Amino acid sequence: MTNTFTEADIRSALSRVEDPEIGRPITELDMVKSVSITGNDVAVELFLTIAGCPMKNTIEKNTRAAVADVPGVGEVQVTMEAMSDEQRRALKQKLRGGQAEAEIPFAKPDSTTRVIAVASGKGGVGKSSMTVNLAAALAAKGLKVGIVDADIYGHSVPGLLGNTDGPTVLDDEMLMPPIAHGIKFISIGQFVEGNAPIVWRGPMLHRAIQQFLGDVFWGDLDFLLLDLPPGTGDVALSIAQLIPNAELVVVTTPQAAAAEVAERAGSIAQQTRQRVIGVIENMGAMVLPDGTTVDVFGSGGGQVVADRLSAILGHEVPLLGQVPLDPSLRSKGDEGIPLVSAAPASAAAKAITEITDKLVVRGDSLKGKPLGLDVRRS
Repeated sequence: MTNTFTEADIRSALSRVEDPEIGRPITELDMVKSVSITGNDVAVELFLTIAGCPMKNTIEKNTRAAVADVPGVGEVQVTMEAMSDEQRRALKQKLRGGQAEAEIPFAKPDSTTRVIAVASGKGGVGKSSMTVNLAAALAAKGLKVGIVDADIYGHSVPGLLGNTDGPTVLDDEMLMPPIAHGIKFISIGQFVEGNAPIVWRGPMLHRAIQQFLGDVFWGDLDFLLLDLPPGTGDVALSIAQLIPNAELVVVTTPQAAAAEVAERAGSIAQQTRQRVIGVIENMGAMVLPDGTTVDVFGSGGGQVVADRLSAILGHEVPLLGQVPLDPSLRSKGDEGIPLVSAAPASAAAKAITEITDKLVVRGDSLKGKPLGLDVRRS
């Protein structure tokens, strides 16, 4: 029986299969080595970026499914082999858009990725948990999201996401970040042995952040969240230098002492010329089983920080939301599952999701900005 499909039909189907780490079709990445048709049976040979590609099974499954969807196809065979060093170099060049050297794509004027640095005045206010849950809530909206764990000394993002896998090394100068809960992420925790401490001075911190931003292939992200270390030290200044268009969100607790310290973390924007887009009050009033609430850490700190920063910076800094104290936020973090994914109906998860509703809507105006329109008279 003569088949009713052609090699072009098979390749068209394969164009719908993406490399999960890179986010582009395998046909565009030159990962399809060959397609052969025998009767109604199809054999596809693929190249993998590396021999131990962690997404091998996913790529194989998606390839089989795409080819099997072509009308008339019988048995599907998929075989794989690793790219040569030369092929990997060519792929790296393609991913960098022809650029020979690494650059930070988020710092380009035409970047469409919103970079939000999540800051706090001191530790213990839930900044990292908030970063991870904000990212998960954004990903749940269908957005492409990444996290840079910029808290080098106190890195915690891999544990909060339940994934300690290292990145895929395409070559010595390009890394593919792992993915957990639909979020791409990178952390120094993926490069150290066990729980070994990081003992670095400022220049090494700067270089690490620079590599996370430039040597990691992030693809086309809608949002990149940066989990900053507490305070106003070297990393905050490095971020301002490397990505001057990054926006700041300040996390605090309702406690007056925490609010006072958080104010300093936001006011650094006076020096870095970054925009503070809002304040998040974490660990707010705790809802008890009988419906009553308890202000464990006081109340009003978030609004105080927002008001003070508005006065200091000369523009409105809104209180984006108040997230109630919820033990599940901690316990789910210990399990490596964001609360917004595990219990989206909980009060804390709803508050975080409402904050992301505000983040996805830009508050700045297009007035005075070039729109790139080419208007011609006929």
